Amino acid sequence: MRLCTLPLLALAACGLAAGTNVHTQSAPFKVVCYYGSWAVYRPGDGRFDVEDIDPLLCTHAIYTFAGLDAATHTIKSLDPWNDLYDNYGKGAYLRFTALKERNPQLKTLLAIGGWNEGSEKYSEMTASPEHRKIFVASCVEFLRKYGFDGLDLDWEYPAQRGGKATDRDNFGHLVRELSDALVPQDLLLTAAVGQSRATIDGAYNMLQLAEYLDIINVMAYDYHGTWDPFTGHVAPLYGSSQDIKHGGGYEDLNVNFTIHYYMQGGVPASKLAMGLPTYGRGFLLDDPTRHGLYAPARQPMPACPYTRDAGFCGFAEICQMLGEGGWTSVTDAEQQSLYMYKGDVWVGYDDLVSIKRKVDLIRSLGLGGGMVWSLETDDLHNRCGLGTALPFLNAVWTELNGDIPTPSPAPPEPTTSPGPTPGPTPSPTPGPTPSPPGPTPTRVCQKEGLNPDPQNKCSAIFYECEHVGANWRVTEMECAPGLVFDSQHDACSWPQQTPECQ
Repeated sequence: MRLCTLPLLALAACGLAAGTNVHTQSAPFKVVCYYGSWAVYRPGDGRFDVEDIDPLLCTHAIYTFAGLDAATHTIKSLDPWNDLYDNYGKGAYLRFTALKERNPQLKTLLAIGGWNEGSEKYSEMTASPEHRKIFVASCVEFLRKYGFDGLDLDWEYPAQRGGKATDRDNFGHLVRELSDALVPQDLLLTAAVGQSRATIDGAYNMLQLAEYLDIINVMAYDYHGTWDPFTGHVAPLYGSSQDIKHGGGYEDLNVNFTIHYYMQGGVPASKLAMGLPTYGRGFLLDDPTRHGLYAPARQPMPACPYTRDAGFCGFAEICQMLGEGGWTSVTDAEQQSLYMYKGDVWVGYDDLVSIKRKVDLIRSLGLGGGMVWSLETDDLHNRCGLGTALPFLNAVWTELNGDIPTPSPAPPEPTTSPGPTPGPTPSPTPGPTPSPPGPTPTRVCQKEGLNPDPQNKCSAIFYECEHVGANWRVTEMECAPGLVFDSQHDACSWPQQTPECQ
């Protein structure tokens, strides 16, 4: 049995997931979904492949990462075996762009860069008009070859990490030249941009970004991490008196400051997508009795089982840790940020409630939408018992756009007029072999997906049923204490709000 031990999170998931699926032509707000392709190599439930993406929960999906060939100044695959079908590869590029078959409204983009790519070769390429021309032409050809709808620039960061001060101007030249080449091809140009005042001032001409980029994806996270000698939230919504007390620019390290700084720099709010991290940053406390913000902590927390990176833990891993019990959760009143601690381990992260606060800011400022970094650290298998797979992404979509859309209906087959003289009747050709029928419904499994307890309709017990050939794979599940399963919405809810209990 899987037990839902997080009542607050479970309640949030129920409230956000409720509603009837309807077809919508366009969403009011963008939901930009980055996908880290390296997650196919993670163990167990941490493995996340292209087909695990729900294309109905994103307006734009971005595959990460392609790279830059420093010798030829052209775009290239960083993992040919996974990205391409060449040499018996897995063809993830084409499988990713094929997600549009499940949601024709979806735009699929390819990101180039990332932290591991560094900055120096991008600095060198952009410094030469000839090299930029070669790069731009290679991008257009590459995007067309694999069916992408656009390019996302993720240079981290111009004028930093071995770059030059001239990178700021050269990056502006690059976005203009890329836009000039991509727009006639009906291709999008977006960029992931930094969050701190120093990075923004040194790296970007914000007016050029506003003019030439379709979406500006603000990396509104990694404000604090194990590079600091004390605890700090990965993405605090607001600043606090403690930030001011510590000085050194910490008062600017929050989401609210970053978004307003771009807007004050001339970027229209409608072009900004606020970054929402599906992960947390964790520390080992020097003194377990000091466990607030800015508590001394000079070591990272141990690596988590899927992401396997000390000091970093995905949302799916964090909510399972919470389910083990013994954690104290705190929401800082000033920062409106959530952290938890147990013994000497301290983790700052976003849950479904804190995400709602960030979505409220997106809506109140009239931003273009939200950006999720990144899909593969969400809870794909509903191990946390929040009522749905990918609960973080579901919360972002439903808070921004309401009901989850269904795919566009396929267009009707064209009707052909008969010819003047009918020809001979052709011999019948056998049609495709029909798929074998699914398993016969049982007392527990009336349908694939979530099913209520047949013994008691107003019950915390429910069952996840999955077709496996001619049989059912059944997993018994249980809502958090005090909640019951609502079969109308396939989620856990309070008894007084559940029709089966009336």
